[in-house]
Amino acid sequence: MMNAFDIKSTKIDVLSISLHTSNLSDLEDVLVKLGKKFQESGMIPFILDVQEFDYPDSLDFAALVSLFSKYGMQILGLKHSNEQWAAVAAKYHLLFCPSHSENTKGHGEVQKTANNQNQRARKTVLITTSVRTGQQVYAEDGDLIVTGAVSQGAELIADGNIHIYAPMRGRALAGAKGDTSARIFIHSMQAELVSVAGIYRNFEQDLPDHLHKRPVQILLQDNRLVISAIDSE
Repeated sequence: MMNAFDIKSTKIDVLSISLHTSNLSDLEDVLVKLGKKFQESGMIPFILDVQEFDYPDSLDFAALVSLFSKYGMQILGLKHSNEQWAAVAAKYHLLFCPSHSENTKGHGEVQKTANNQNQRARKTVLITTSVRTGQQVYAEDGDLIVTGAVSQGAELIADGNIHIYAPMRGRALAGAKGDTSARIFIHSMQAELVSVAGIYRNFEQDLPDHLHKRPVQILLQDNRLVISAIDSE
C-alpha cells in the first residue's frame, strides 16, 4: 500500500516585516502604495518581526494577519526575543522565530558573524556572491562588503558600514544598532531603500542622472540622509 504522503526537506526564502506601529490605518496607507507589487506576484510569505512591542496584547494579530493577506503578504510566523510571544504565535497558527536564533540561514538565508563581546575591533563580513530576492545578509557588530549584484527584494544589514561593489537594487540598512557615523557606499545606485541608524528613505522613482546607476555614498547629516556622488577622478 502506498504511503498517503512523504516528508521531504525543502527551502523557502522568507522576507521579514519589521513592525513599527500597531495603527491599522497607518499600515493600510503604506500597503495601498506598496501592496500591488506583492499582489501581482501572488501570495508571498513573510515573518512578522514584533521586537519593538513589549506585550502581545498591544497588537491585534487577527486584524494584522488579515490586513497583510489582503495585499498579497502571507504572514507565516512571529519573531521576538521574548518566549512569551510563542503562545501568541501558536494561538494564531503561526511559526515562532526567536530573535536570538538568527545564526543560521533559515530565515531569508540570514548570514551573520558570531557575536564576540570581547572583541573590540570592528569585524568585516565579505559576500562574494549575488544576493537574491528574499535573501537577507546581516553583519553583526561589523561592516559588510558585497561584491555581487543585489537584487530587488534582497536586504543588506550591518551594524557598521555597508560597501556594495556591484549594482544595488535591494535594501541597505547600515548602523543597525544606532551608529550614526555609519555610511553606505554603492557602486551602482539603484536601491529601493537605504537606511542609516534607523533614518531611512524609499525610492519610488529614479534619482537624478548624476546619482542614478552611479557610485554614491550615503550618510547622516543633521539627522537626515544625504546621498552624494563619489567622483571617479
